[in-house]
Amino acid sequence: MLNSTRLLVLLEIARRGTIVAAAQALHLSPSAISHQLARLEREVGVALVERAPQSLRLTAAGQRLADHAQSIADLMAVARDDLRGHSEGEAGTLRLGFFASSGLELLPRALSAFAARRPQVELELILGQPHELVPDLEAGRLDAAVVFEHPLDPWCRQASVDVAMFFDEPQLVVVPPGHRLARRGVVRLAALEGETWIGTRGGDTGEPVLERACAAEGFLPRVRCRTDHYQVTINLARAGMGIALVPALGLGDTAGVYVCRLDHPRLHRRIGVATRGTNRNPLLRAFLTELRTAATEVGALLETEWT
Repeated sequence: MLNSTRLLVLLEIARRGTIVAAAQALHLSPSAISHQLARLEREVGVALVERAPQSLRLTAAGQRLADHAQSIADLMAVARDDLRGHSEGEAGTLRLGFFASSGLELLPRALSAFAARRPQVELELILGQPHELVPDLEAGRLDAAVVFEHPLDPWCRQASVDVAMFFDEPQLVVVPPGHRLARRGVVRLAALEGETWIGTRGGDTGEPVLERACAAEGFLPRVRCRTDHYQVTINLARAGMGIALVPALGLGDTAGVYVCRLDHPRLHRRIGVATRGTNRNPLLRAFLTELRTAATEVGALLETEWT
């Protein structure tokens, strides 16, 4: 295998024209340059320079090898700059998991500020529910995951995963136009017994939060249809298919429906981020800083609007 140091010696000889000039450029002695050149010629088995009393020039083989050395030097410079960018958090790849409604406001706010300062960073965004994202985080396929947790449906925390919660997101009641609850500012869950619901499919535990909450109030909801896509839920409510619980981050377009607050101490979602303590990606800390800032802003907006 060719020695990269000796290749760079040959490259400097080609650039400077003499061993003395190459030695000065590399901060070595002329004898060290001559020694490296001689070893390189033994390694390749061919003469690389033609020596004269007052001059030195490359042979055809030497010039070809010097051309290759230039390509290697260019690649090494690219690699050095690339690694420097990674180590300084200016380049690289950040792999983020997120749940759908966090992608409407929270995640774009955080990524806008993050990407503006790091235009060379590549972002991989993976959509999923927390119970789907956390195994990928544990396995190293994600750097972080924006997650939620219901007090009525907590998920099992893993020792290898750190979870930091930012704010509580209220669950809201969406009703069709002309519904008896329209124009009500606040409604209690018990008052919704007998209503037709648009439900969700639930998380990994199998029982949706709506069913858990209603059971605690002493009744079972009559669920006509289910979807985990909240804009579809709102469209179905607009079409008169029923009422629905929708988290504040998932509201989107509410034209043609009415939204009221739900008075219930445990019907909300806690929004946060899950990370892996052993992750050494230098981009992660910068992203978490922007995510916390965005979470503070979004949490304040939700509190102002729905309390």
